[in-house]
Amino acid sequence: MLNYLFFSVLSFGIIIFAINKAIDYYSFITIEKRMIEKADLSEMSLREVLAQHRSSTDAQQTKQIARLALEKLKASGKEVRIYDSGKQLLGLAVDGIIINDGKPLIFEKNIEKALNGSYAYTVTEDHLLYFATPIQDQYYQNAYVYEFVEDVSYFYVMMDQIRYILFAGAGGFIVLITLSSLWIARNTTKPIKVLLGATQSFSRQEFRRVHLKRNDELGMLADGLDQMGQQLDNYIQYQKQFVSNVSHELKTPLAAIRGFSQYLYEGENENKELHKIYAHLLQESDRLTRLINELLLLSRFDKNSSGELEVEKTEITELVVQVASHMAAKAKEKNIQISIMEAEEQEKPVRGNRSEVCANVNSTLMSHAIANLVDNAIKYSDHHSQIVIETERTPSEVVIRVRDQGIGIAGDELERVQERFYRAKNANTANGSGLGLSICKEIVERFNGYIDVESQLGKGTTITIVLPQA
Repeated sequence: MLNYLFFSVLSFGIIIFAINKAIDYYSFITIEKRMIEKADLSEMSLREVLAQHRSSTDAQQTKQIARLALEKLKASGKEVRIYDSGKQLLGLAVDGIIINDGKPLIFEKNIEKALNGSYAYTVTEDHLLYFATPIQDQYYQNAYVYEFVEDVSYFYVMMDQIRYILFAGAGGFIVLITLSSLWIARNTTKPIKVLLGATQSFSRQEFRRVHLKRNDELGMLADGLDQMGQQLDNYIQYQKQFVSNVSHELKTPLAAIRGFSQYLYEGENENKELHKIYAHLLQESDRLTRLINELLLLSRFDKNSSGELEVEKTEITELVVQVASHMAAKAKEKNIQISIMEAEEQEKPVRGNRSEVCANVNSTLMSHAIANLVDNAIKYSDHHSQIVIETERTPSEVVIRVRDQGIGIAGDELERVQERFYRAKNANTANGSGLGLSICKEIVERFNGYIDVESQLGKGTTITIVLPQA
């Protein structure tokens, strides 16, 4: 809108400038033409006087001729002057009265141009026009110069009035085009904002109806976006339902497979190769069981809203302590130390005094989310490293940070690690389904929070949970 307004005003300004110059130019041409016509008439009167004294050549007679001509032309202008070929003033009349020994303002360049056979004029600051024209004798010599003075202030008054009307119209035009631009912009950007909001909702998998009461291209775009949203919603719901159904169907046979695997593993004591195969089969059964449980948990999230979950005010630091205690045995297998700290404070013992850091959450689900983060930190950290779990309370939020010294995540993969089934390229160092972080994201978002991931390859990863404070 600003660009449109700028170029509109600029174009109109250029037009106004051109019109203003054109008015000045053509007005002066009109005045010049009028002055030439007046000079031609005066020249004819002066020639009549010269014709009566063709034989006169002495200086005294020349002055007499000039005086006779001045008597005849004294009323033809505010001032009337007659000069000879030597640029000497022969006669002067002011407001129809002949002045003797006057000393008027003389523009010598005008006189020179007239003696050379050209019209010449000058306009002074007080809007007086001095117009000089040559007068030829019987030998067609430029023997005299006739000059008259006209007051053209009326012309400047008229020009000022025209400019006033022009600039007043320009101001009105700018106001009108500004209001029109605002109206056009509002009626154009409002539906665009609606469509933009719809696309942003679609990107969060929040599909809603999109409709604009318009018959133009924006209305057609809204209808197309609405159809696309419905199709995507149907497809995603179908996909979620399919995953949920498959997970339920696989749970029973997988439980049987794990049971037989456990039986074979415990019953084989003679053949070490078989014992090893049964152990691997049992391990894979456990991995598939965890995967199905995670899929069922996601299915539960897809079907239920946050309002249907049991939420209560929970002390987050105590919850973190419990999770760390449960994960301590797994961390000990890799000689990894889990430390619990409060932001900007020294490390405290697990049972030490802490200020309350509370949020409205489901303690079971939040424990699962924190445990998932700690489990990932253990899986992707080297032996003899450290994992720090930090809690912080801000004026309006509760912050949980899980910081490890593991393999890290590439910068171009950070935006995708929270997607379902996505695993970073260097994640093959440990077993996983690619659902852990997405489950954490689902849990945290159910409590109006969000997850932020910061990482560098080879230097570790920091995952931050931010929740509204209770």
